[in-house]
Amino acid sequence: MIKNILAAIGVIAIVAGGFLYSKLGPMMDLMPLMSSPGLQPVLKVALENPEGLKAAGENLNEGAPEVAADMLKLWIESKGELATTTTWAKKVQEGLSPDEVLDALASVATEMNIRAVGDLPLSKELEARGIKTGYIRVLSYCNPETAAKMIKFAAPMGAYLPCRITLVEKEDGLWLYTLNMDMMIKLGQKMPPELLEETTRVRDTLWAMLERGATGEF
Repeated sequence: MIKNILAAIGVIAIVAGGFLYSKLGPMMDLMPLMSSPGLQPVLKVALENPEGLKAAGENLNEGAPEVAADMLKLWIESKGELATTTTWAKKVQEGLSPDEVLDALASVATEMNIRAVGDLPLSKELEARGIKTGYIRVLSYCNPETAAKMIKFAAPMGAYLPCRITLVEKEDGLWLYTLNMDMMIKLGQKMPPELLEETTRVRDTLWAMLERGATGEF
């Protein structure tokens, strides 16, 4: 069981472990779970380079342990569903149509200066192939300058670009989903102040789009 937990939670366990090691050091050796066979692969990695683990934990952005704890809570509540763990979700107010949600998202994007760079009407595409689903629309957004700076800071960040918001119809209504930007910002290595400010602005924009899209607010 513990082995499966570690396999699913991946980066959260590593980040949390790094932070704990940087703060508690040898005290972690006293934790009973450390003797569990399922934890041996992680413990082996930590013991092979304890100074590297400590340095990584100390190089996290402010707020990393709180974000890791929130994600761990979501992971447990969702019974190990990793997408739930790593995304933000907002239920759309009852009575709002998909078009009203899309209009609200477009309004926020214009107001907060983020470009719409992609639109995939997935349910419409599937319907054209004879596959009926609830409403699914995938929207992509980008701030090109910030994106370029993020890639320069850490090239693999390009795999997360552009930012996406998905509007999904479920049995209980419409939902909005996007990547957890706090995870992206706070669970990584410390950024230069200017880059942190810019990425935080994108984070706030995506959060505002979820909140206002869910209520239809312009």
